[in-house]
Amino acid sequence: MQETRLSTARIRAARRVIDPVFLDTPLYRCEALEPALGCTVSIKLETANPVRSFKGRGTEVVASRLADQGPRAVVCASAGNLGQALAWSGRGRGLDVTVVASRFATAAKLDRIRALGARLELVDGDHEMARERAAAIARDDGIRLVEDSLDIETCEGAATIGLEMVDTVPSFDTVLIALGGGALATGVGHVMKALAPEAEVICVQPHGAPAMTRSWHGRRVVTTDSTDTIADGVAGRYPIPAVLDDLLVVADDAVLVQEASIIAGMRMLLDHAGLVVEPSAALGIAALLEDRDRFAGRHVVTIVCGSNVDMDAYHRWVGR
Repeated sequence: MQETRLSTARIRAARRVIDPVFLDTPLYRCEALEPALGCTVSIKLETANPVRSFKGRGTEVVASRLADQGPRAVVCASAGNLGQALAWSGRGRGLDVTVVASRFATAAKLDRIRALGARLELVDGDHEMARERAAAIARDDGIRLVEDSLDIETCEGAATIGLEMVDTVPSFDTVLIALGGGALATGVGHVMKALAPEAEVICVQPHGAPAMTRSWHGRRVVTTDSTDTIADGVAGRYPIPAVLDDLLVVADDAVLVQEASIIAGMRMLLDHAGLVVEPSAALGIAALLEDRDRFAGRHVVTIVCGSNVDMDAYHRWVGR
């Protein structure tokens, strides 16, 4: 395969520093979903861990390296899941963690960041403004800035999901991956291209936050002025050039889905799989709903990547 910033050897090594609580997550066929979707569906479940998302895999790699040789203080910008994960990993290794987030972020995610002992700073803007503020803190205070998807540890930690998929499922045709900043997509995509090149890698993003998908199709960075989606975990506006370069190597397609399909996917995962998920985690199901003919007869794996959701909003979307 063409080269990316990632290393399969480092991805294998990452498993040795990630707390086992994040590893070997369930991967199973969900037959109850299949009649409505018209294909074989397997779920890789990344919510059954202390931070309820896949982000802990990457922050474990970051925190282990900082504890060994780096500064003891670290800052990141987060829509909520990365902040929780970095707070959890940092607490276990005695790191001083600051998280910058939008004050409009999901309240449950912000509350959990505080509960895990991180210092939380809120900005009156979106995630891109939080990224700018986090970078300023790192520069002014001389501490480590963790940039999700740009920092290779976040990608290679997420990539361990791909190792588990390849080792567990004898064969599958397609993997559907939520696309935001790109850590999950480039990480899992790298492993697929290296170890299971016959599998099609399809990234999924909401129509209301299309920057990375537009960039992939245009083969250049495309930014947007705003986002409008309930899938806050993937709502970025400024793709990172180095991450896009990796994505162009490992992704076979990138598609956009409607908000109604995301909500329908969340409802299906509740009704047929017993899973309460955040909107970003339902993007794969949304893609199946919107293009049944494309996936008919295939074996599709979708990564259910997080379950940190405001329950009042969840009830409004999915119904009581």
